Amino acid sequence: MAEVGCFATEREAGEHGLVVLAMRLGYWIEPTPAGFSLRVAAPAAGEVRAQLALFDRESVGWPPRLVPVARLRFAWAMPLAWAITTVAAFRLQARWPGRFEAAAALRADALFGAGEWWRPVSALFLHADLGHLVANLGAGFFLFGLVLGGLGRWRGGLALAAAAVGGNVVAAALHPWTGYNSIGASTAVFGALGVLTGAAMRAVLRRGGLGSWRALLLPLFAGFSLLALHGAGGLATDVVAHATGFGAGVMLGVFLRPRTGAAA
Repeated sequence: MAEVGCFATEREAGEHGLVVLAMRLGYWIEPTPAGFSLRVAAPAAGEVRAQLALFDRESVGWPPRLVPVARLRFAWAMPLAWAITTVAAFRLQARWPGRFEAAAALRADALFGAGEWWRPVSALFLHADLGHLVANLGAGFFLFGLVLGGLGRWRGGLALAAAAVGGNVVAAALHPWTGYNSIGASTAVFGALGVLTGAAMRAVLRRGGLGSWRALLLPLFAGFSLLALHGAGGLATDVVAHATGFGAGVMLGVFLRPRTGAAA
């Protein structure tokens, strides 16, 4: 038999012995004054040592260090006020069909050609039908509450407004003079998702620096997956507005510090 490694504990030697078993070979562990010796048949010693070296290299940093997470905060007052206002706007739409859509929907030609600057804001409170309204209210109340709880009432509110309005402006700018016409709070909803995604990326950067770029991609891909899953379906879905709102939110979430006591 030949020694292929000596370890401080029997458990560590056994973990390395699993590598030997994966090679369909047998091993022995013998206690010695220096520790626990892992031994294999002499003809296989060279190959086993090479595989154990690969195992040790791939195990660097594993298991990952547990990072304490601050208590999750949720703010409900402002999202509730937004929901009530949006429902009231929907009832006015139903009472006077077409009037509010004509005056307040996001239209690229009206925004850039006629200077009707309020449209990127007012379009956020209009909805095509009850299903459209309910979907945005449910997702928006939850996501807005998390953003406001993490960033604080005023900074979170400004971040949501900037992501929503900025996303609408960019979406309209990408459709100049094409008859682009859009309504709904989904730009704000996906803007909130972007802010949360950016905040998670910020936390990764603070804990691991730029060297942890692979970890940085995890929250980005998670947020992007939700965007693709819920923001890119249906013929009437405004994918561009969803994407621009999400992108604006990510940038804001990366650069805005969380409120005191929230996750960094």
